[in-house]
Amino acid sequence: YCRHHVEKYHMWMNDKSLQELTASEELSLKEEYEMQKSWQTDEDKLTFIAISGNSIPTTINEELLRMIGDINLFFIFSPDVAEINIMVAELKYRRGGYGSEMLKLIINYAVNYLNISKFSAKIANQNNASMNFFKKNNFLLESVSDVFQETNFELSAKTIIKCNLQEVKYPFASED
Repeated sequence: YCRHHVEKYHMWMNDKSLQELTASEELSLKEEYEMQKSWQTDEDKLTFIAISGNSIPTTINEELLRMIGDINLFFIFSPDVAEINIMVAELKYRRGGYGSEMLKLIINYAVNYLNISKFSAKIANQNNASMNFFKKNNFLLESVSDVFQETNFELSAKTIIKCNLQEVKYPFASED
C-alpha cells in the first residue's frame, strides 16, 4: 500500500456500503495518507493492494487502473496468529474468484514467510456474503458475539499445505 494508492483507496472507502461491510469509518484524505504511512511502518499489521490481471503493471497509472481491493493481516493476538481482512472494492471483480485468490496468496505468504499458525476473520453479523466467503475457503466458525455484533471464523495453518511462492520485486518500491 503505497502513497500513490491512497486517492483511489480513499474513493473506495467513501462508499457507505463498503464502510458498512468492512466496519470502517470515513476518513479525510489527509487522515488516509497518515493511515497509509502507518501501514508501512507499524510492525503489527501488513497490507497488500490487489490488482487484476496476470502480469505486473509496467506503470503506476496501469497499476491504479487495475487496483481491485486490498488484504490485511493484523498481528494482535500473538506472534503466530493473524487477523485477516479482505476487501474486493471494485464491484465487477466480486464473485469472480479474485477474493479467494487473494486469500490463498496472503495465507501462503504468511505461513511460509511469517510463520503464522492460525488466521482469524472477524465479520459483522449482518455480512452474510463475507461469512459465506470464509466458510467456502475452509475457515471454521469459532464464535458469535451479540454484544459486538460480529462472528469470528478461524483457519489453522495445520490444514494448509505449504507451497513455494515466486518472489516478485515490486516495480514501484522506491516510492513511499
